[in-house]
Amino acid sequence: MEQLKQRIRREGKVLPGNIIKVDGFLNHRVDTALLGDIAEEFAKVFDTKKITVVLTAEASGIALATVCAQRFGVPMLFAKKAKSDNIESGLYQSEVFSYTYKKKVTLLVSQEWLSADDHVLIIDDFMANGFAMQGLVDIVNEAGATLEGIGVAVEKGFQGGGDKFRAMKGVRYKALAVIEKVDENGITFREDD
Repeated sequence: MEQLKQRIRREGKVLPGNIIKVDGFLNHRVDTALLGDIAEEFAKVFDTKKITVVLTAEASGIALATVCAQRFGVPMLFAKKAKSDNIESGLYQSEVFSYTYKKKVTLLVSQEWLSADDHVLIIDDFMANGFAMQGLVDIVNEAGATLEGIGVAVEKGFQGGGDKFRAMKGVRYKALAVIEKVDENGITFREDD
């Protein structure tokens, strides 16, 4: 998606440790018009008529997943990273390593809101190594739901996280902007995505 790539080139920052900072428009301060355009792009890629829920992980994926869910006419569900007192029923859980926080976290989804009848589209704002995404896939599988696809706004392709999802049989995976490398010349995108 050229519009997203241009925003990353113009406003993204590369921090030590190859962290790509896009929080001025994607996942802290949010450009809602851009998120609407991203949702439209995902609507071209995925069969949204099959989807019954959009799933993401807490917290930075929530804004994009909400806009997508609204566009597709379905609820948005996010995996929490801490158990709260208001979760009354059982939980689906997956322990993952958070690249951002450099520690293990447990993703939690109430069994009340995800079932074997659901057709799930996972949407996230950013993917590095894919651990959180794998945790979401594991939760969908634990629920017995059908995974209809995985959509990511920005992928750090040089970390390999997206490769395993591209290789999944029967599941459509799409990253709208795949960063191939970062160096003193700036950010280079993979052109085949």
